[in-house]
Amino acid sequence: MTATDPALTALAQGWCALSALHGRIEAHIERALQAGHDLSVREYSLLDVLSRQHDGEGGHLQMKQVAEAVVLSQSATTRLVTRLEDRGLLERYLCPTDRRGIYTNVTEAGLRLLEEARPTNDGALREALDGASENPELAPLVRAVESLNVPA
Repeated sequence: MTATDPALTALAQGWCALSALHGRIEAHIERALQAGHDLSVREYSLLDVLSRQHDGEGGHLQMKQVAEAVVLSQSATTRLVTRLEDRGLLERYLCPTDRRGIYTNVTEAGLRLLEEARPTNDGALREALDGASENPELAPLVRAVESLNVPA
């Protein structure tokens, strides 16, 4: 393929459209979460991911797994965890079976904030998708997102 190959151009245009959709959605949700709950999208995502942990096999995530889930580097994830821990929304403790491992759990205050913020997040997501669906370049992507049936 060459740089002027129509398939490559279409692929690049598709990627640009997907990137634009993501940016619009994230910015809309960011504004709503900041205004209503003093949370960033990343903070909300981290609380959400960590709130789904459970006891038992594979129940607690390592920081590398958390970083992958919130799409941040491990160092950025550690800084984010520290900020939320300073706010009393997360707590860290040593793994009972491997003293080298550190777990991070959402506190009761963090769970309350997450539950308060969830309708804001979901409503802002819906609004952003509805707005993007009016753009002919983004509408097919919105339909694709809406058709996904991803297990929780």
